[in-house]
Amino acid sequence: FRGFGVVYLFFFFFQAEDGIRDFCLSRGLGDVYKRQAPMEKARKSLPHVLGSIILVRMRQSDQREQEHRPMSTCLVAQSGGPTAVINASLAGVIRANQLNPLYDRVLGGIHGIEGVLADQLYDLTDLSEHDLELLRQTPSSALGTCRYKLKRDDEADFRRLADVMDAHDIETMFYIGGNDSMDTVDALAEWAAENAPSKRFIGIPKTVDNDLVPVDHCPGFPSAAKVACQITHATRLDYDAYTRPEVFVLEVMGRDAGWLAASCCITGDVDLLVLPEVAFDRDAFLAEVRAKFEATGSCYIVVSEGARYADGTYLSAGDTAHDGFAHAVLGGAAQTVKQMIVDTGIVPRGVVQDLSRAARSSNFAQSLVDVTEAYDLGMSAHMRSADPAFTGREVGIVRTPEAAAEGRYEAELFAGPASEFANFVKRFPAEWILPNYQGITPEAVAYFRPLIEGEPKLVMKGGIPATIVPFNKR
Repeated sequence: FRGFGVVYLFFFFFQAEDGIRDFCLSRGLGDVYKRQAPMEKARKSLPHVLGSIILVRMRQSDQREQEHRPMSTCLVAQSGGPTAVINASLAGVIRANQLNPLYDRVLGGIHGIEGVLADQLYDLTDLSEHDLELLRQTPSSALGTCRYKLKRDDEADFRRLADVMDAHDIETMFYIGGNDSMDTVDALAEWAAENAPSKRFIGIPKTVDNDLVPVDHCPGFPSAAKVACQITHATRLDYDAYTRPEVFVLEVMGRDAGWLAASCCITGDVDLLVLPEVAFDRDAFLAEVRAKFEATGSCYIVVSEGARYADGTYLSAGDTAHDGFAHAVLGGAAQTVKQMIVDTGIVPRGVVQDLSRAARSSNFAQSLVDVTEAYDLGMSAHMRSADPAFTGREVGIVRTPEAAAEGRYEAELFAGPASEFANFVKRFPAEWILPNYQGITPEAVAYFRPLIEGEPKLVMKGGIPATIVPFNKR
């Protein structure tokens, strides 16, 4: 590590070894950097003379190294749908570099790869501890995001990106995103191996859909699930306050996988669950709705936005609307379900609640597990980048089987090829789905429950969680 005296370096590694996380929430490699804070306090307790000698040696060593080592900068960008903790990963990269400056500067790409190609960068190197604390709890994408598809056969974009990186002495790019973003990391690393071998590309995952492989879960999902569960329970209480006959339908995000919709069932408030993994059968579904009303006089339904018929047709999708990755822009599945129930005559009215963006960008209900792991992943990606061969790879989270066998939650961080994360969809397991739209199995509940546990202590301002001013708005 640069700029450390011999005595100081020894103490650092002693603290780092003791600092590997080992408790019920997570076990993250990023903590080796966090241990520098206690180390700094310990240094202050050394005799004044010894401390002064060490500091002088550190400054001299740092000055010599600054004179000889070449400039090096890293770049961080965000892409795809925002989450409640995507900025925690960004904060992890920045803080890791402050504790162990592998790079002279940390630049942020405004609006993802699209902004980077336009040379829209923001210097994040010296953010204060307070700003990093606010960044960690700020939802959405503080750098701005995009849905720009970097095509593998578009040589112009690849060349343009390399030129921008050269202009700013950027060696490494960290890309925080979902499935398509990891394909971008893989494509860039593959191109750079032949055309710009000094450039490296590293992925950090996020998605509320929880559909990436081969991870246990994705940062952003636990917090979205926590919000979804809170809204499910709150609206069920509101729904049950009335005696009038009506159906309640809650729609949540999830184009190809029903993880988020399924998580709502751990509240015990969901009567019927409609997922993309089960082909929608109109007649069978309406029969279940009718049976619920006959038995209890009410029916609370959760539907995933990606619910579809056996032929692949979505319950509701725009005919021509698509995002930048050729995915259909969904929304309206709950309204479709409500209307078919009303049109059938089962009940005369219905209520629709669409969570959509509220679930993915709400920091008032961050999961402590989620924000901690997202931050650690940012730190881990930075630490692993110390290896010059670390490129075209992504960091991720796996649940330790030993802890799971004992009924405990414990996670570890790992790294794998970005190609194994990209262009695959991890669907909600069929064996965890109850037949006839009746919900999920106890095994699914056991998977979800620990992910939403705990709440971080938030900095408040004016009665609401404080947030940082987004860098793309500065």
